[in-house]
Amino acid sequence: MLKYLNTDIVFQEIPDEVTLAINLTGCPCHCPGCHSPYLWNDTGNPLTPEALDKMIADCKSNITCVALMGGDAIPDEVNELAGYVRTHHTDLHTAWYSGRSLLAPHMEIDNFDYIKLGPYLRHLGSLRYRSTNQRMYKVTDGKMKDITSRFWRNDV
Repeated sequence: MLKYLNTDIVFQEIPDEVTLAINLTGCPCHCPGCHSPYLWNDTGNPLTPEALDKMIADCKSNITCVALMGGDAIPDEVNELAGYVRTHHTDLHTAWYSGRSLLAPHMEIDNFDYIKLGPYLRHLGSLRYRSTNQRMYKVTDGKMKDITSRFWRNDV
């Protein structure tokens, strides 16, 4: 079962969105240089539809997007929860930050508006660097369009 440790309202992870970022635990990727190695552990509270509803209700007037940050150990549950948000909170966008290079084979991309793929590789940098291996996609009509360049800063 997916578990989460904490949440935050963030402004940089998804372009043009005020995002409820839900930090999922039990990450199997263990990227060297990871900014959140505490999320590698299998700790936290179960992320159920009811827990998700409460999180959204607590900040509904302030957000436009729900992002599941991680969940690579159980992508099917990430897919199901994104579908749940899509059908029960139709005014919100959905996003997934995955540390995998490829999308899990059974993911229904139409459950998402945004998908970030790629492990963090310190020598290539994060999404804000042109050298990054990570990619952010905008999902439209069942197609993934690379929008990574929206993160690039002119000075890096």
